[in-house]
Amino acid sequence: MGFTRAELLSYAGHTIPDLVGDDLRLLFVGINPGLVSAATGLHFARAGNRFYPALRLAGILPADVMTPEDARPALLSRGVGITNIVARASARADELSASELVEGRARLEAFVEEHRPRIVAIAGITSYRTAFGRKAAHAGRQEEPIGDAQLWVVPNPSGLNAHETVDSLAAAYREAAVAAGVVQPAD
Repeated sequence: MGFTRAELLSYAGHTIPDLVGDDLRLLFVGINPGLVSAATGLHFARAGNRFYPALRLAGILPADVMTPEDARPALLSRGVGITNIVARASARADELSASELVEGRARLEAFVEEHRPRIVAIAGITSYRTAFGRKAAHAGRQEEPIGDAQLWVVPNPSGLNAHETVDSLAAAYREAAVAAGVVQPAD
């Protein structure tokens, strides 16, 4: 994925397809696509993003699935999908306005109504608080559902979220995956 900075910047504002299949049980929701994701059409595609290593450690992906491209069929076969609150790509999530996040909530609610996942896991507490108007929200399962789905807030896998580790990300993702029936609880 050797893109120049200029090439990546040309993808600002682009969108990527949602990853969604039949029998959607767990829907991960990113804030918005990054520029590498927009360039490749793959969610969480930036080298070094901790999303896929955390999914492997959580048992959501097999240990031998190493790339976002290889993860697609494995996720779909397990009833796991990916979308974003805001569809447009940017270099950083802090380039989004509060109104875009609020508008993204409506888009997400329509997506959930159409695809009916059991669990919606939003990756990022700050964006969740803004989009949903829940200033005091905490990580984990939320009291209010989104449509018919349980709503969870899990840590964002971005390297900018430096206090999280692959281990802590995996623990949070696994908890949502167990609730969705994607993985079995530990004995």
